[in-house]
Amino acid sequence: QVQLVESGGGSVQTGASLRLSCSASGIVSGFNMGWFLQAPGKERDFVVAISCAVGVTNYTDAVKGRFTIAGDRSKTTLYLQMNSVKPEDTAVYYCVEDASSGLRGPYHYWGRGTQVTVSS
Repeated sequence: QVQLVESGGGSVQTGASLRLSCSASGIVSGFNMGWFLQAPGKERDFVVAISCAVGVTNYTDAVKGRFTIAGDRSKTTLYLQMNSVKPEDTAVYYCVEDASSGLRGPYHYWGRGTQVTVSS
């Protein structure tokens, strides 16, 4: 069974940098992984994903040029480097995984999330 555990969230100011981590276990070759976010009272929205087999990525326009997804295969860990953060980035960030070929989903495995709060 796939297990995903996020960490690295916190409270920062506008313009700061933050790196989220997702420790993954039980994954198989050919899987896709990524990050979703959810603001209070709202639906979960796609942020970015990567095909771990070939490294192809897909970013939303809102984070292009600011966020970077990367992975460490030896540590089975996925990262989200967040630079120049804005208050609109405030949300719970979830790590996701699925064996499907489409980077946008659907994703069936989710972590419990890590809170990111950006103040002005």
